[in-house]
Amino acid sequence: MARLPRLALAGQAHWLSQRAHSAGPAFADDTDRRQYLGALLEASRAEDVRLHAYALLAGEVHLLATPAQGPGLGRLMQAVGRSYVSAYHRRHGGSGTLWNGRFRCALVQAGAPLLDVLCLMDGLSTEPGHTSLTHRTTDAHLPLLTDPADYWALGNTPFERQTRWRDRVAEGLPAATRQNLLATAHSGWVIGAADFQHQVSQAAGRPAAPRPRGRPAGARQA
Repeated sequence: MARLPRLALAGQAHWLSQRAHSAGPAFADDTDRRQYLGALLEASRAEDVRLHAYALLAGEVHLLATPAQGPGLGRLMQAVGRSYVSAYHRRHGGSGTLWNGRFRCALVQAGAPLLDVLCLMDGLSTEPGHTSLTHRTTDAHLPLLTDPADYWALGNTPFERQTRWRDRVAEGLPAATRQNLLATAHSGWVIGAADFQHQVSQAAGRPAAPRPRGRPAGARQA
């Protein structure tokens, strides 16, 4: 079966993910992470992409981003890849790509689905600097990040928002919800309600969710 084109729509949030090649490390230390975030800041400004969250784990990257134009996401990841991989090899030696194939991209509906993804991403690591959690739970705001409107709606003051977000991430998501989000993101489908999936499918001209398994309803037996 031919590979479906990525879902990438202007003005919509997307969950981007990429895994290290051969289960190797993508980041050896916090210096590598700062290098990656610097490349991400430069590329996001050049491509007019708003970054909302990140998780830089040892062997994988997760980003939540909204592009002004759909193709900006691909250009963003290409630019970051060129800049960061070169810097990584200069520090650690080696050559070639760090990544296991192309990046994954899943479109995320605003509202509850987006807040669930934001919560999951901020909670993927408890190590300081490995995720964007401190940006939303302390006064250490990062110029790289723009909080989505759904986060601002959590409270009228920075203290209210920080407290509520800290509690939400600490509580975490139900295991089933977490696994479903990760699987959907990896498959490149839409994270959101059925009506939103239908709207995206119509706009993108491709399926936005996997087809139900089994015989279609009403089909006759042979």
